[in-house]
Amino acid sequence: MSTPTADHLPVVVIGAGPIGLAAAAHLVDRGIEPLVLETGPSAATAVRDWSHVRLFSTWAELVDPAAEKLLAPTGWVRPDAGTYPTGGDWAERYLQPLADALGDRVRYGTTVTGVARAGRDRIVDSGRDEQPFTVHVTRTGGHEERITARAVLDASGTWSVPSPIGADGLPALGEKSAAERISYRVPDLKDPAVRARYAGRRTAVVGSGASAFTALASLADLAKSEEDGTHAVWILRRGIGAGTYGGGEADELPARGALGLRAKATVEAGHASAATGFRTEAVERDTDGRLVLVAEDGRRLDPVDEIIVLTGFRPDLSFLSEIRLGLDERLQAPTALAPLIDPNVHSCGTVYPHGVNELSHPERDVYLVGMKSYGRAPTFLAMTGYEQVRSVAASLAGDQEAAERVELTLPETGVCGGAGVFDDPDAAQSSEGGGCCAPPATLQISTGTPAPSGGGC
Repeated sequence: MSTPTADHLPVVVIGAGPIGLAAAAHLVDRGIEPLVLETGPSAATAVRDWSHVRLFSTWAELVDPAAEKLLAPTGWVRPDAGTYPTGGDWAERYLQPLADALGDRVRYGTTVTGVARAGRDRIVDSGRDEQPFTVHVTRTGGHEERITARAVLDASGTWSVPSPIGADGLPALGEKSAAERISYRVPDLKDPAVRARYAGRRTAVVGSGASAFTALASLADLAKSEEDGTHAVWILRRGIGAGTYGGGEADELPARGALGLRAKATVEAGHASAATGFRTEAVERDTDGRLVLVAEDGRRLDPVDEIIVLTGFRPDLSFLSEIRLGLDERLQAPTALAPLIDPNVHSCGTVYPHGVNELSHPERDVYLVGMKSYGRAPTFLAMTGYEQVRSVAASLAGDQEAAERVELTLPETGVCGGAGVFDDPDAAQSSEGGGCCAPPATLQISTGTPAPSGGGC
């Protein structure tokens, strides 16, 4: 097997989120120099976008061991292991301190626009594996640079590419023209401007995962306050059955199970009404300018004022167009990983332990890690990503035995595991996914409650 000709070059890590920073910590622990490239002005830019929501994993499950080792000399104090942080807590109390400990190995305001083999486009075979990578970036202010790297770990996640409302995976007719009334994020109702947007109004919530549960619970809290007329219309592409609300009391992530029960209570209390088997084809406007959702079967819902679309996320592969990736045709995940994370079969807790072997591509020394590696599958947990980058770092260090010694035990839900958990088999193929877990930034609980009632990774 050929070896890299430039071991002195850094390993470029794309994204200074939880998994990217953990990757850097593992590389440092292995004596390999990382260079983390982050588009935003600080660490965990995507996490900060959902700083108002609480994860359904405890601090014990959210701190990477190699990262903690790197933080120890700085005087960092680990938060109470049994408590549930918000996204803001995670960013400020762990992720930013970790980035600070990495120092100038983290470069902010740097957007990756392309990755390629030096002097080789994706067609050329000759000498390909012997060439380092060139990472094309644009810095804040528009300055372009080229960075040479021995390997590339893409931990950029999927947060920037939410899935549309259209049931066929493409934007519904009229979706783009109604963009000012459509949100693809769980609203922060503590923000007065956001609260005013939904208070006293009728809002459609499209989606069937933890993010939708969060939005429904938050809107119910708003309806129970002083805001008369606040009502949610829950749009589901399948019917309501035993597994609709998640694992409930059987869920080994108690906060996640509690979130589903809150969503169920919201519907039963009349704060939300459900439209089932509704596959959106168009978004139209009535004579008053309100929005009307139209299904593929011709059904038209009563007008709503706002729409919250929570149908999952998908990876941005555009800047990897000159890299030879081996991706599953459905999930857009690495070919060997896809069967292990397929939401038609698996939940977060039934994902088989995996590492460098399942993450490898035809292009040597390129890895999609973290949520990016899961493509469109919503079954990701932070612990999974930490184990991924531990394995990849070991492999890059030449310790194949450690790289293949993947050990991971994940919480399992009582209803999501195994085939046949969907009321409508076709719904399992939709862009909503069907697993109990979603990207870290979308595994959320309602805000304003001191005890966890659901949450993230």
